[in-house]
Amino acid sequence: MNERIRELAEQAKLQLDQDIKDGKKDWKNTPQSYDEMVQEKFAELLVRDCLNIAKNWNDQLVSAKLVKESNAVGIVAYRIARQFGVEE
Repeated sequence: MNERIRELAEQAKLQLDQDIKDGKKDWKNTPQSYDEMVQEKFAELLVRDCLNIAKNWNDQLVSAKLVKESNAVGIVAYRIARQFGVEE
């Protein structure tokens, strides 16, 4: 497992713990276990990280005036976000 995946896994747990502490998540009254909620948060963070990579690449293509390539990256990022239900 690479370092970025480890970081995202740790971040998922920390964010979920903070959401529980802040009252944003109530894992005791949901059908999901705590571990399932951590996995869901990890998946969300992973998809968001991938979308950020696409956005950065898209920005570089726009700067280079590569419109067709930029459009293609934008479409892929949009489809990924829709597939996993993550807002860009």
